[in-house]
Amino acid sequence: MTRILLVEDNDADALLIQEALREAGVDEPVHVSPDGEAAMAHLHGSAPSARPELVLLDLNLPRMDGREVLRRVKGDPALREIPVIVLTTSAAPEDISMAYGRGANAFVRKPLGMDRLIDAASAIRDFWLQTAVLPSQTQN
Repeated sequence: MTRILLVEDNDADALLIQEALREAGVDEPVHVSPDGEAAMAHLHGSAPSARPELVLLDLNLPRMDGREVLRRVKGDPALREIPVIVLTTSAAPEDISMAYGRGANAFVRKPLGMDRLIDAASAIRDFWLQTAVLPSQTQN
C-alpha cells in the first residue's frame, strides 16, 4: 500500500489536495505534516517499512521551509530514494532550479480550481502510483 506524506501548512489547501487525490482515485493513506520540522520528525520517526513512499512538498512552510526539507531528505541515505514532488504556488524560475538542483523528482504548480487540481492529482496518480516502480515495491 502506497503511503503519501503531504507537507502543507495551509489547512484549506491540505483538505483540497486530499479531496483531489480521493476524486482522482487515490485511496492510499495521506499523512499531513503542517511544517517542515513535523515532516522530518514523521520521516525519521517511522520504521523504514512504514515510511511514506511519496512526498508532496510545499516550499513555503513555517519552522523549516520546504527547501530545507528537500535538502535534508535528499541528503539522507535512509530517505533519499523517496520521491519528492514539490507542489507549490510558486512559478519562480529560481524555485524550479533550486528544487531540481536539490533532487526533487518533479515540480508541480498548484493549479487554480478544483477540476484542475483533480487533473494534477490524476497525473500524479497515473505516473507515480501506477507507472513508476517505487523503491519500496522492490523490497520483499
